Amino acid sequence: MNTYFQQVNRYLTMVAQQESEQIRHVAQQIVKRLTRGGIIQLFGSGHSMLLAQECYYRAGGLVPVKPIHIESLMLHQGARQSSQNEKKQAFLASYKDQLQFDDHDVCIIISTSANNPAPIDMAIYAKEAGALTISLQSLEYQQQPSRHSSGKRLEHVVDEVLNTHVPLGDGVLTVDQLQYAPVSTVLGATLLNALCAQIIELMHEQGTNIPVFGSNNLGENNNDALIDQYGQRIHF
Repeated sequence: MNTYFQQVNRYLTMVAQQESEQIRHVAQQIVKRLTRGGIIQLFGSGHSMLLAQECYYRAGGLVPVKPIHIESLMLHQGARQSSQNEKKQAFLASYKDQLQFDDHDVCIIISTSANNPAPIDMAIYAKEAGALTISLQSLEYQQQPSRHSSGKRLEHVVDEVLNTHVPLGDGVLTVDQLQYAPVSTVLGATLLNALCAQIIELMHEQGTNIPVFGSNNLGENNNDALIDQYGQRIHF
């Protein structure tokens, strides 16, 4: 157990050291879009969907954040089904009309391996609509071939990449050649929250109104007004 904590700390330190400039660069682009009325939409399938929900409706978190829910790609509809659907060619085509991207929006596509058709198609659809596209992925997988019909991996499609540095196979411990103790959720959630923190700090530096949820457990806040402001595009 203690070795797992050590490994998580090692990877978090690596991400902080190697990705801090990219986080700030991406945050600057996002701030420009948020101040023009855009929102941040996040997409993932399987366990990546957990990260798509991480920044949504959080105390201390940004308000204009919307997870893209496609039920048949989520774990509660069946873990094996979500994995199979993510790998199907053009699976998202029938959902395209349900997507609602504005040309000031940001779409963060979460996929550790970054080679399956569903996340790649989501990035393509978001770009076609004029949204800024950002992947949250591990570049440790970049030698793994794409399963998309175009032959492209996610990093070949998006505008920006946030690298989680998750190792191949996800687990950071081994025993008798068995790999275990995954880190993709820990690293992905930390990177996303660091990005949101940087966005908030940049907005503060610019004197921009900062849409952040207060905790409903700590008394009065401005949450109802913020929900009214963004409620037409985000279901709270």
